[in-house]
Amino acid sequence: MKLVGNWSYPTAIRFGAGRIAEIAEACKAAGITKPLLVTDKGLAAMEITTRTLGLLEAAGLGRAMFSDVDPNPSDRNVEAGLKVYRDGGYDGVVAFGGGSGLDLGKTLAFMAGQTRPLWDFEDIGDWWTRADPAGIHPIVAVPTTAGTGSEVGRAGVITNSDTHEKKIIFHPLMLPKVVICDPELTMGMPKFITAGTGLDAFAHCVEAYCSPHYHPMSQGIALEGMRLVKEYLPRAYADGSDLEARAHMMSAAAMGATAFQKGLGAIHALSHPIGAHHHTHHGTTNAVCMPAVLQFNRPAAEGVLAEAAAYLGIAGGFDGFAAYVDDLNTSLGIPKTLTDLGVKDPNLDMLVRDALNDPSTGGNPVQMTAENTRKLFEALL
Repeated sequence: MKLVGNWSYPTAIRFGAGRIAEIAEACKAAGITKPLLVTDKGLAAMEITTRTLGLLEAAGLGRAMFSDVDPNPSDRNVEAGLKVYRDGGYDGVVAFGGGSGLDLGKTLAFMAGQTRPLWDFEDIGDWWTRADPAGIHPIVAVPTTAGTGSEVGRAGVITNSDTHEKKIIFHPLMLPKVVICDPELTMGMPKFITAGTGLDAFAHCVEAYCSPHYHPMSQGIALEGMRLVKEYLPRAYADGSDLEARAHMMSAAAMGATAFQKGLGAIHALSHPIGAHHHTHHGTTNAVCMPAVLQFNRPAAEGVLAEAAAYLGIAGGFDGFAAYVDDLNTSLGIPKTLTDLGVKDPNLDMLVRDALNDPSTGGNPVQMTAENTRKLFEALL
């Protein structure tokens, strides 16, 4: 089977090896004539980035880049990026990289023509309606990892640098106009990034699948996304040049982010404050949290996860599924505890407060309280 396609769900996606060559055409389709490529510090000097800049330049679209993006992008990154964007007179963003570059790039395009402050658009109620739609600039998204799925999302996760809380900035028009999913761009990922981002995609699928909200389309996408991760993440981890595995993982990442329209849960509610306060890798933090959260959610999720286990060819129902996750984490070198991940002297009161304030709590199948959330953190430490 040839792993190439043009998809229109949830947005226009150009999928296939080598399709980064279409970056200038994608900008044209999105209505961008003067793009700012936004990526993270680690990718700024890499060959895949300089090649993409060269393709833009050759097409007469300039060679502009902003890369002052932290691993957990912050409002300070947004402020610095907006100054570059507005001063340069750019009319669209090429969001390039993993979750940090994609989220920051999408947020810059969203804020480009807004007059209200960033936090006025946090994903609370109908706050997104405060935005001026005419001030939202177009986005072309190019993922270089297979994890967050931010390329098909309508939000960006930004850390408040004063409170160290992760906030979700949401608007329907933050969905990129065009996505280029080129699995060749993921070939250089080191093993620990392959593992962490792949398990981030798996966590998205698991939490969406277990969410109590009604969304059968997301349910099916989440289930097949889990299967792709099960089949192809070990292969991508073992051999980073396995293009077929890289391609299927890129699909699984987009599927996870599409599926979690149905909801996320305690994995992300715990992971977000840990990452914000202790600067841990998001996907890896999700992986560390997953086994404990599965057991926490057992009273409400045992049946659906037994069904998932059957679809995935895992014997033993819920217990088999939980054992599979434990074994997968071990095989991919994931730390057993948050302490092993580098979380030292955590302020549990603050972590519990921030977890309960995280919008992901609303999708957890078991209600999160101060008491049971604190016990979860203690078990993870």
